Amino acid sequence: MYVWFHRRDLRTTDMRLFDKLRSLHMTGIHLLVIDPILLDERRAHEHSGRHFLQQVSRLQQYYQQANQQLVIVYGSPDQVLLKLASHYPLQIVAFHEDLTPYAKQRDQTLFHTARACGLETITDMDHMLIDADSFDHFTNRDQPYKVFTPFYSKWKQAMHLFAEPPMLTSLTDLVTVQVSPSIVEAFTLPVWLYDALKSTSPSISTEDPQNKLQQFFVEKLPDYEQGRDRYGWSYTSQMSGYINTGAISIRQVYEQATLTGSSYVDSWIRQLAWRDFYLYQALRNPNYFSYEKNLDWSGFSTAAFDYWAEARTGIPIIDAAMTQLKETGEMPNRLRMVTAMFLTKQLLCPFFYGEAYFRDKLADYDHVLNRGGWLWSSSLGYDAAPYFRIMNPVRQSETYDPSGAYIRRWLPQLAHLSDKAIHQPQTNAIVDLKQARLRAIEQYSLLLKQNK
Repeated sequence: MYVWFHRRDLRTTDMRLFDKLRSLHMTGIHLLVIDPILLDERRAHEHSGRHFLQQVSRLQQYYQQANQQLVIVYGSPDQVLLKLASHYPLQIVAFHEDLTPYAKQRDQTLFHTARACGLETITDMDHMLIDADSFDHFTNRDQPYKVFTPFYSKWKQAMHLFAEPPMLTSLTDLVTVQVSPSIVEAFTLPVWLYDALKSTSPSISTEDPQNKLQQFFVEKLPDYEQGRDRYGWSYTSQMSGYINTGAISIRQVYEQATLTGSSYVDSWIRQLAWRDFYLYQALRNPNYFSYEKNLDWSGFSTAAFDYWAEARTGIPIIDAAMTQLKETGEMPNRLRMVTAMFLTKQLLCPFFYGEAYFRDKLADYDHVLNRGGWLWSSSLGYDAAPYFRIMNPVRQSETYDPSGAYIRRWLPQLAHLSDKAIHQPQTNAIVDLKQARLRAIEQYSLLLKQNK
């Protein structure tokens, strides 16, 4: 008998390890262990937690439709494994690995627990399009790529030659069993989690990720290149939340994109390459998760953080974007860059405060990708924005939404202003943009000298 731990793979098809599990010819216990370290009561009610629980609920429905068993419990994965091993004749523990420091620590503990129980562990990486080791071998490089453009050039070659098709095994090819009530009771869901999970149940028929992807290809892809930065429009795929939780496989996404045969698809596939580039950084950059620990932030301040988070900066596009984020959990990608750079550069707030805020508020939150965006805005990490590159939010607003439609939507109190005036700082603006730019250049030049 094997035990399978669902992680960032909240689906029942195209799972890398399902092929391996099928070849074992064993019955299996399929688990989703909701870890208190990653989801507590507070976060369950934030946009990131609610979106995650929506995908968990969808996974439950898929299991029910397939007449299969999924056990959802709350606790530490290693403790759940110990309990199962004492009640069932387990032989195999299987899960897909992740890249974050906590995930690596958790998985190492699970490895040790499995070994102590005399169990074999089977793992793999499932959420990148390229395998980092194979990619480095293909490129014949001793050092990792640190700039996106040459990475992307080789990435395209590698994908053309070696793109992995979706896996063939699905949940219906496996045999799952339920566990005894005593084990479920030992790790029962708290009332708040049970209620939150129940309240976020999606409709499989109307919110299926596959349907949304196909709808994007048909209705929006031709306008994507021109419209993706025009945040007053709506020409993005809105697939990131499904991809980041594994509700849809990245291999399926890539394959279906290439099968469109559209001349417009390359621009969108490039965004998938950016995703891989950040994941690649997390694997290859030893400082990726530790910049804040290795630099002196004494020249920075959190004094303006609450104004930023509460959409009270007096800079219309910043306040509009932060309002949308707080109310919906969504924010266009360009505005993620603009708001992040405004906090880190113009307001001189350490990036990790904004990173933590987005961790809660973004419905499509992914730890590695979110961090990559904040490092970029702070001129840290591979291929980051130069320290002297400081986006002017007014210029960004005028360029990408000239009519101010986005600001009017999220800040209706400014809707009466002219197309020109609506972009300008209000009388209550907390910062002078020109002076703030000069301060940022000075401060970041000092910060980055430490990083050499």
